[in-house]
Amino acid sequence: MPATYEPIATTTLGSTGTSVTFSSIPSTYTDLVLIVEQTASSTNNHGIRFNNDTNYNYSTTLMYGSSSTTASEQKSTSGGGAQNFIFTCNGATSGRVVNVIHIMNYSNSTTYKTAFARWANGANASSAHVGLWQNTATINRIDYVVAAGNINSGSTFTLYGIKAA
Repeated sequence: MPATYEPIATTTLGSTGTSVTFSSIPSTYTDLVLIVEQTASSTNNHGIRFNNDTNYNYSTTLMYGSSSTTASEQKSTSGGGAQNFIFTCNGATSGRVVNVIHIMNYSNSTTYKTAFARWANGANASSAHVGLWQNTATINRIDYVVAAGNINSGSTFTLYGIKAA
């Protein structure tokens, strides 16, 4: 029997904002998937935080490619300041950006949390990220944030829980 995606919550921004929060996430699933569909923006450095943790507990590795640059790899450890979150997502200046974030074993209280994100914009670029939250706490809150600028009106955020087969 295949895994089942169950919608937990959906939010569509009626005006610009700097973050979207999913709280009181039940621990009854094995994994979570957050799908973000954003309207065009030139804002960079979008990401997620777990349990409102703004400390230096995040690391990420990314591969990026676009029609004007070659693919590259970047690594960061223990992001801090305004960048203390997993992932970055470059904004597109036209079209939409779709970001799919898979958070594995979010309710396991004995391991660090791993997330895998993929995003692409209709203009010319895509990337894949692997992130680690160096904390064993069960995730019960996810904040989607930007380091500077805004998330545009009309952006949609849907959080799914995955039940194991």
